[in-house]
Amino acid sequence: MEGQPALAVDLHDVLIRFGDFTAVKSMNLQVGDTEFVAVVGPTGCGKSTILNTVTGLLKPASGDVRIFGRPLTGLNDQSGYMLQQEGLLPWKTAQDNVGLGLVFQGKSVEQARAQARPWLAKVGLKGFEERYPHQLSGGQRKRVAMAQTLIMEPRIVLMDEPFSALDVHTRRLMHRILLDLWQAERRSLIFITHDLDEAITLADRVVVMSAGPASRMVGEVKITLPRPRDVSALQTTDEFVALYREIWSLLGSEVEKSYATQN
Repeated sequence: MEGQPALAVDLHDVLIRFGDFTAVKSMNLQVGDTEFVAVVGPTGCGKSTILNTVTGLLKPASGDVRIFGRPLTGLNDQSGYMLQQEGLLPWKTAQDNVGLGLVFQGKSVEQARAQARPWLAKVGLKGFEERYPHQLSGGQRKRVAMAQTLIMEPRIVLMDEPFSALDVHTRRLMHRILLDLWQAERRSLIFITHDLDEAITLADRVVVMSAGPASRMVGEVKITLPRPRDVSALQTTDEFVALYREIWSLLGSEVEKSYATQN
């Protein structure tokens, strides 16, 4: 609508096929500027496929993809992508891994290191600048990967189950760090997860996908929990439990369909 800011991400009637296989059908997803959206759905429903479409790595068979109001052609240079498996180079230190994208952009190694050190401090790794990935715990490597993504200052951050391999205590720490960083410098964020607790804790809105193939959006729930959020106490509140039940009422039957199809 005229006079309103452009959506950061706008997928309209997107259809994604791999040969004769339809992965996603009639996908309509809108993400506002600075909005935090979590996407949940059964295994194999095309959640990661949606992120690959937003980055421009996949071109839909039909439908429109717009980034801040402009049609996406080629790669989305306004996005940063944090994968489930962190892509740290084992022969580079933490600070050099964080600054790697800056070097690719033409900055000197020293300039990149100077910018990387404050980012390591932001994710709680001050003093770990010279450590190599094998000298870091799983949670610490995730923090390096997060800093590596955010140092590039993308307007849109895409996260594909980034904390799924972590234990529950480390995951909660990562939630707190991510929320603090997002609160300080709000960017549009699409977060893929299987964990409803995680989705409710982090997001402004949770989008629910149907079972695949030909997955589609079956509903969405606005998360009304106030910000800033205390991740340690949030999940015991009545409002959190009510939101969980509302999302599961949309997701539960889709999980059962997916299980029946796979078995």
